[in-house]
Amino acid sequence: MTTTSHATIGISLPIEGMNCASCVGRVEAALNKVDGVEQVVVNLATERAEIRSHNVDPQPLIDAIHRAGYQVPQQVTELSIESMNCASCVGRVERALQAVNGVTEVSVNLATERATVKGNVELQALLDAVQASGYQASDYRANQPSNDTDQTGQNEQANARKQAEYTALRRDFSIAFVLTLPLFMLEMGGHFIPAVHHWVANTIGIQTSWLLQCALASLVLFGPGLRFFRHGIPALLRGAPDMNSLVVLGTSAAWGYSVVATFFAELLPQGTANVYFEAAAVIVTLILLGRLLEARAKGRTSQAIQRLVGLQPRTARVRRDGEVIEVAIAEVALGDVLEVRPGERLPVDGEVLEGSSYVDESMISGEPVPVAKQEGDELVAGTINQQGTLTLRATAVGGDTVLAQIIRMVEQAQSSKLPIQTLVDKVTLWFVPAVMAAAAITFAIWLWAGPTPALSFALVNAVAVLIIACPCAMGLATPTSIMVGTGRGAEMGILFRKGEALQLLKDAQVVALDKTGTLTAGQPALTDLQVASGFDRDTVLALVAAAESRSEHPIARAMVEQAEKEGLKLAAVSQFESVTGLGIRARVSEHDVHIGADRYMQQLGLEVSEFAQTAARLADEGKSPLYAAIDGKLAAAIAVADPIKEDTPAAIQALHQLGLKVVMITGDNQRTADAIARHLGIDEVVAEVLPQGKVDAVQQLKSRYGQLAFVGDGINDAPALAQAEVGIAIGTGTDIAIEAADVVLMSGSLQGVANAIALSQHTLRNIKQNLFWAFAYNTALIPVAAGVLYPALGMLLSPVFAAAAMALSSVFVLTNALRLRRFKAPHPHTKAAYTGA
Repeated sequence: MTTTSHATIGISLPIEGMNCASCVGRVEAALNKVDGVEQVVVNLATERAEIRSHNVDPQPLIDAIHRAGYQVPQQVTELSIESMNCASCVGRVERALQAVNGVTEVSVNLATERATVKGNVELQALLDAVQASGYQASDYRANQPSNDTDQTGQNEQANARKQAEYTALRRDFSIAFVLTLPLFMLEMGGHFIPAVHHWVANTIGIQTSWLLQCALASLVLFGPGLRFFRHGIPALLRGAPDMNSLVVLGTSAAWGYSVVATFFAELLPQGTANVYFEAAAVIVTLILLGRLLEARAKGRTSQAIQRLVGLQPRTARVRRDGEVIEVAIAEVALGDVLEVRPGERLPVDGEVLEGSSYVDESMISGEPVPVAKQEGDELVAGTINQQGTLTLRATAVGGDTVLAQIIRMVEQAQSSKLPIQTLVDKVTLWFVPAVMAAAAITFAIWLWAGPTPALSFALVNAVAVLIIACPCAMGLATPTSIMVGTGRGAEMGILFRKGEALQLLKDAQVVALDKTGTLTAGQPALTDLQVASGFDRDTVLALVAAAESRSEHPIARAMVEQAEKEGLKLAAVSQFESVTGLGIRARVSEHDVHIGADRYMQQLGLEVSEFAQTAARLADEGKSPLYAAIDGKLAAAIAVADPIKEDTPAAIQALHQLGLKVVMITGDNQRTADAIARHLGIDEVVAEVLPQGKVDAVQQLKSRYGQLAFVGDGINDAPALAQAEVGIAIGTGTDIAIEAADVVLMSGSLQGVANAIALSQHTLRNIKQNLFWAFAYNTALIPVAAGVLYPALGMLLSPVFAAAAMALSSVFVLTNALRLRRFKAPHPHTKAAYTGA
């Protein structure tokens, strides 16, 4: 929104659903009826409405468009926020952005230093709101390269900024440490070692020592410590104190009191002229050390994204005008033909045109076994060609590649806010003012009822309260664990498209699974071939496959594919006939071949009792046997079915070990579904379900068992994926299913479901550990810092130790979050590995 020279506001709104001039007229008429609107111009080509209005709130305009039957899509804006350093900062930025007219939802993340804003509002209004709250903001997307393919360059820029911040902190800490060490030795050495006190008194004198301490402390406070004053004082003046404000108040109180004691001792009550220069300097030095360690650990939390971005090569070898030339990755266009040599990474998504090789796709799917690739197979950018040279046609480049989409998904998940964080934000928003109030009460009580010198005791304890209660750890507790957890998931081929899925998934009571393409391979295959005595298996399979090669039926195709897989040569078919309702007959290489059900064999006068045991076993497995007759003799019993994926049984077992009930939802008949469930150990079956019935099945299961995760891969699974608390899509499935899901398993393996749930459980456990430490630490130590133990034990908490404890609190939270990088997938017969827990 931009203010014009006529005291009116220019508002631009996107509109969906217009398809003709009459739509334009209806939208304009609806908007003109809104109070305060002066002028409306609706453009069908750009699908936008340009409105001049006296009203700064766009919501009445949006409501009018909706009533007219059209939609105003919400815009999502991402901002980079600078200078946030504690949870209270997050709350203030969120409140400032939420107050902007047109904003409907705001999420600010301390760990990623980003804000995600939903609503119809102009960027400048958001930037102005952040600046008014005392922070700096910029358009996150504008900071990225103009070409989506140059992800690596953008990553290097981000790393350079973080490195510059780390270097500045290291410099400031080093200066502060060098200045603080002699100061600490002068003052504290005299307290702990009487000889040092006597040496100071008899050589340079106590007053000279105080003057030297004043000089050193002032250099620390107004040199390296100036960063706290730059942010803390403006925050105080705005009435929105943050962590910097607490540091400024605490160190300034200690330093100011000491200056008065040094130069104007007569102004203080007798016996209270003590100096605390070392406390002020040590507090600044320790907090800088905490910030330094924090910056280092923060860099490690985003390493998963950095590794993903680093997977894309910078150049590609492209065929142009009959030559193979090396070009920048940004110059590769859709449809280009590229060559990839052994050992090189795939620069783009593509389809193999020439050559064969094995490709390591582990960084995309999490699966360690290389995948064989030949003509017609799909390739994914960032994977490694291991053996032969491949020629491929680019099918996706830049931001459209699978790798680019993965990076975007992980970034979105890392920037999101879990439901548990909402409570944290509400508490921390008022935490700093509450701490300042507690410090003031502490000062007053000690000044009124404390022992002599009461003023010194009051000052020391109030400063300790201010310093120890900085809420840095609270702000980092949740987002750092999310960053590391989602990053580790990406490395394992588990993509959390929505961060809240991390929290919801760990509470799942039941996992509902689609059958086809999820439990099974998704296409028919020859699963059983038992030949009668006197027949050779290869001969029978070759004749049967040759006969079925004339049929378009999926079952026939499965037999042909099996023969081709075994390298059998198929003979010519001279005659072929489909016998309606019974089977087929064909003449193959001078042999008469008949294939069909048992009633077809009986019609041919053949008895199938020889295969009675085989037929019974197949029936128990939910398979219907077919029979083959060659030259008038019963030759074989055959079964074609959608085979269970090899890793499915282990995946079901892993889910059971996590304490989950497993339900299969399928359109198959009850007998077949029950047979598969028995074989896999599935707890419950919902069979003969039409596609539209899957949503009802999910709702019924939720009402009976509680929170539910649904796993599917097809278009008909999308509604059920959306209906479940957490929808998990098999990554090898359709785009529609993936878009409807909260979690995507890139490998297509069902084992990823157990891995995702286990990772969710560990991540939430990690978050709770962090929050417990952050809150329990502050809750427990504020009274200690205030001196509650002094009457009984004579114990006080020095501001120096308070500063050390505060700095270590943030480091603890970050270090604990980084343990998630060592998460390992659970396997049957073993509990989920979490080394270091």
